[in-house]
Amino acid sequence: MVETQDQRQHLAQSKSIGRCTVSCIFVFLTQLVLSLVPRFFSASSFLTQLALSALLLLLFLGFGGWCRRRLLQVRASAPAFVFFNILFIWGFYVSVIRQAVPLLNDAVFSGEVVFLVIGLYSILTSDPGIVTYGSASSDQPLNSSVSQVDNHDEELELPCHESTEGSGLGTRVRYCRSCKAYIKGLDHHCPAFGNCIGQNNHLLFLILLFGFISTEASYLVCASLFAAKSGILDRPSMEPTLSENLAVSTILFMILQLVWQVVFVIWHIYCVCVNIRTDEWIKWKKYPEFQLLVQPQPGQSFANFRFRNPYDKGILQNVEEFLALRA
Repeated sequence: MVETQDQRQHLAQSKSIGRCTVSCIFVFLTQLVLSLVPRFFSASSFLTQLALSALLLLLFLGFGGWCRRRLLQVRASAPAFVFFNILFIWGFYVSVIRQAVPLLNDAVFSGEVVFLVIGLYSILTSDPGIVTYGSASSDQPLNSSVSQVDNHDEELELPCHESTEGSGLGTRVRYCRSCKAYIKGLDHHCPAFGNCIGQNNHLLFLILLFGFISTEASYLVCASLFAAKSGILDRPSMEPTLSENLAVSTILFMILQLVWQVVFVIWHIYCVCVNIRTDEWIKWKKYPEFQLLVQPQPGQSFANFRFRNPYDKGILQNVEEFLALRA
């Protein structure tokens, strides 16, 4: 039995190493593909290069992911992909960008990179709020009925022994199919961080998001100083070197990251303000407390359901409007 467990652990470690290796290769290929934009479109405007980079990034990640899963039949690790992107940016910064950056900017950016690595490890290993059987002292997760849940679309009824006062998080225990566990205050399962975002690590998640935005903004400042000093943006007619192409492509990459991450942070700030979770917003039809039955008006032949946030009385939205926003 011990040998069987050792073999399983060895197999799991081998799979993890393989996925991390695939993610590392995918990161380098992604960055090299993006460097083709300033290589062949150096005479185009910066906005044109930004649009081309966004299109190329979507095509490469989509088609490359399809080839990886369908043709090569290999799996990658999303947290490793994030980590190796951080490592690639930092390595390129140290080897190329750093020479043109003042000491203060260098210290700030390096400190932010260290913060991201520590934060990524912390949220990867954190407990999002897994609900256990019986009392709070029990260490057995509530996942013995996973097979039943996987075979049905509806979630199992979960008796809740938490207090329902205040924000009502005691009753907001949701099932995550990725983690195969019940999570208190589940917001969503984050593939990039390899963990659920729940009541216990939601604050860490928000802090880490702000950390990514701050680090990317710092890199843009440092890379802009390098670009201004080297003049790579002022001589489009000359053939740039690989390091110069990567300097421009990483700037484009960081801007694209900032755009969606700022929108992502605004969404989560809105959710915090109205006291609702992403999972509740998307799957509100599965949770009765979010449904409000509206009786038919004169001339209507059927009743209507509306979305209602029981934790924020100011939110009320018609089903048709809600579906239109999701479409």
